[in-house]
Amino acid sequence: MSGRVIVVGSVNIDLVARVPHLPRPGETVTGGSYERHQGGKGGNQAVAASRLRRPTLFIGAVGDDTFEQEARRALSAERVDVSMVASLPGQPTGVALILVDAAGENEIAVIPGANGAIETGYVRDCLARLGRLVGDVLLVCNEVPLHVVREALVCGYAAGATTILNPAPAIGIDRSIFGLADIVTPNRNELATLLQAEAGRAGRRTDGATDTSVRARPLLSRGPDSPGVRKAVIVTLGAEGVVVLERVDSGLDGVIATRPESRDLAAAGEAAMTAVASASQTAAAPAEEPDAVAAVVTPVGDAPGATRVGDLRIWEVPAATVAAVDSTGAGDAFCGALAAALAESRPLAEAVNRAVSAAGLATTRVGAREGMPTAAELEEFLAAP
Repeated sequence: MSGRVIVVGSVNIDLVARVPHLPRPGETVTGGSYERHQGGKGGNQAVAASRLRRPTLFIGAVGDDTFEQEARRALSAERVDVSMVASLPGQPTGVALILVDAAGENEIAVIPGANGAIETGYVRDCLARLGRLVGDVLLVCNEVPLHVVREALVCGYAAGATTILNPAPAIGIDRSIFGLADIVTPNRNELATLLQAEAGRAGRRTDGATDTSVRARPLLSRGPDSPGVRKAVIVTLGAEGVVVLERVDSGLDGVIATRPESRDLAAAGEAAMTAVASASQTAAAPAEEPDAVAAVVTPVGDAPGATRVGDLRIWEVPAATVAAVDSTGAGDAFCGALAAALAESRPLAEAVNRAVSAAGLATTRVGAREGMPTAAELEEFLAAP
């Protein structure tokens, strides 16, 4: 059964300056050009999913200024359902100030406006009106208040949706929030912020390990107030692709067939996982990566080479090979495409592959939403030799 993508998040107007290089603190950079685009992580992710032919609904807020109708029309033109977008009197529509250099790297400052004023009760009521969400995917980003993020995840899960948290930005998020999500999709910097918050709560140091799969495992480990992310953590690494950590019993993919001695190996893996979680909180120096638990992995959904450590299946997906011109919106393209694929009942590994390709395609065009690929473009890219 295929479902909808429901996005709870931000909608902004993006004011973009293209400059020769990103300014250092105190530096003024002249030259370049100026553009205005539609943006906001929530809006971008909704458009990414809708362009891939998934029925998509957006829950968020705009102000009562001159940008309000522009923001609504832009989403509607992309076939995103905006019936649950609130208009908040006295609030401005969100604005993002974006600098992009000649190499396509960017710096972004966000003024939330109405995005920061949306109320928990409004989001709760919207989700309640939608009824049962079994088969749907609820995608939540952190450009709305944390209490709204929490409520959306709680209500979405209770209604039967698969919940995805895009912790962007990751400030303020701890396991009391990310532990409510089925899937969490941090980038490298957001992962570091989440781990620092974890260590800070425990009064310990962060792990110095450089291996992403080792560093990310504590997000899936059990804590005193949360069992961790329910199903999977997907760390996006830009040009280095992504690293996926999925619980073996997630229900998002196929079955790992272990060797006959797997019970002993699994026990060893659990011990390794416990050691990793402890090291991530206490180590002052880089921690050694535990040996992966040997397992015969059944290649399901195009995830060859996966290894098993404890109750996790771990694999990497390389970045798509493209001629990148602008990385703005690539992360949003990834999240929207991931949600769309999961709403189509595709297994996680296949969904990640499609999301990586969509993110790569998004970097080949200027602008955030403008770069989101259509279903036809994504299929053509995936079919290419």
